[in-house]
Amino acid sequence: MDPTSTELIHILPFIGVGFAAQVVDGALGMAFGVISNTLLISLGVPPAAASAGVHSVETFTTAVSGISHAVHRNVNWRLFLRLMIPGVIGGALGAYVLSNIDAAVVKPFILAYLTAIGIYLLIRAWRHTANTREPKVVEPLGFIGGFLDAAGGGGWGPVVTSNLLAQGATPRTTIGTVNTAEFFLTATISATFITQLGWGAFTMATVGLLIGGVLAAPFGAILAKRVPARTLLTLVGTILTLTSLWGLYQAIAS
Repeated sequence: MDPTSTELIHILPFIGVGFAAQVVDGALGMAFGVISNTLLISLGVPPAAASAGVHSVETFTTAVSGISHAVHRNVNWRLFLRLMIPGVIGGALGAYVLSNIDAAVVKPFILAYLTAIGIYLLIRAWRHTANTREPKVVEPLGFIGGFLDAAGGGGWGPVVTSNLLAQGATPRTTIGTVNTAEFFLTATISATFITQLGWGAFTMATVGLLIGGVLAAPFGAILAKRVPARTLLTLVGTILTLTSLWGLYQAIAS
């Protein structure tokens, strides 16, 4: 058998996962890191190397996704700056911590918190009205979301998107803004990981995730623009609750 075809067969599942995860992430503002990181760790990749690989992929997928959201006018640029700057600072710190310290101890508490937020968003979706509010707590969310995203291999979307929506922000522009700001976060985290771990985290799996994610990135922005706010809230709440409960189960079981 041709070695090239054998390599293609091995990489196809990762392309599929990258494509599906990015469609969800682009439309709902979360899930690419959680889905991809969980997959890599389940295949035996060390947590720091898995997080480094996923963030290197997200540097490309978030660039394409951010451009798509900007084209479809899904970005609140004032909110973008308020999130991006503290997010980059928190991300660099989180990447350094994960590269040198085991952060698994706090993970169950974070996942329990995200589960509660997911349930709250489902309640909000059920009682949804057209009234929206300008979020007041933004910069701390950016810092905490950036730190947890790097330290936990995923968390920017679940922490930042869900909390902004819980404060009453408009779903479409919140998702678009959080996705666009994520490019600068992932680029910073990837650069930090490279300085700490070198290039050893970049495997065939990350190449597959990259191909699938880049192909899917434009579709998420279109969905976020066209799907009604109540439906977006319901989907975000469902994805956040299910992924957090699964992660919590795995953390407690291990």
